Amino acid sequence: MQLEDIVKYLPTSSVGKIVAFREQDGRTWAKLDFTNLWYDVTQLTPCDPSEYKTVSVKYREVKQKSPEDLLKDLNKEDVDISGFSPTA
Repeated sequence: MQLEDIVKYLPTSSVGKIVAFREQDGRTWAKLDFTNLWYDVTQLTPCDPSEYKTVSVKYREVKQKSPEDLLKDLNKEDVDISGFSPTA
């Protein structure tokens, strides 16, 4: 394994590109770009580049709403929360 290799972490099937290596406690660890976490290289296996996604699900684009649209959404309906209050 070397820098920029696409690998899969076997226990969770997380796929990422190796961005760094380090040695600690007699083990070699590889940092993956997808999670930004360190993985024991004995638990990594090379995988097909088609399994690699450059952007994680956490970072998908979110449609931005204008302040006016947000206010419209807030004013769409009145909600009765009296049933949720402990004093109701």
